[in-house]
Amino acid sequence: MTENNKDHADVKIHPPILTFIFLVIAYAAKWSIALPFQTPDNAHIIGYISIAISFFLALSAFLEFRKAKTTVLPHGSVSSIISSGIFRFTRNPIYLGFVLMVIGFPLISGTLWGLIIAPAFIYFMNSLVIEHEEAYLEKKFGDVYISYKRKVRRWL
Repeated sequence: MTENNKDHADVKIHPPILTFIFLVIAYAAKWSIALPFQTPDNAHIIGYISIAISFFLALSAFLEFRKAKTTVLPHGSVSSIISSGIFRFTRNPIYLGFVLMVIGFPLISGTLWGLIIAPAFIYFMNSLVIEHEEAYLEKKFGDVYISYKRKVRRWL
């Protein structure tokens, strides 16, 4: 297929890889840059809750993808817009779960670095992945996707 005929989003990085890179950054920062403030004693509890919510979001999204018989892969050809289940509340539940992982795993290990770098992660997820997916979906589904975008926020 030529570049003009491809039927998938032209994302610049696979989302799990971007998430992994940011987790590595958070842990590298933990080991190399001391924060001038103390991590709260119960931060690990918030970390476990964040991770649990991220798995709930992912599972809910995967079930909706399965029900719709469409691909979850950002480089795959999408057959329909999903607007049911968790997708009634966020257009990107899996990516929201990735944000919670970037925050949660470092919190479990006693550092706030995940929370500190989360805004940068969101920026890169938006610019390298989501904006490309949205352009693809608008081109493929037109008004159906535009209407969905008006009703449901990108993140929350």
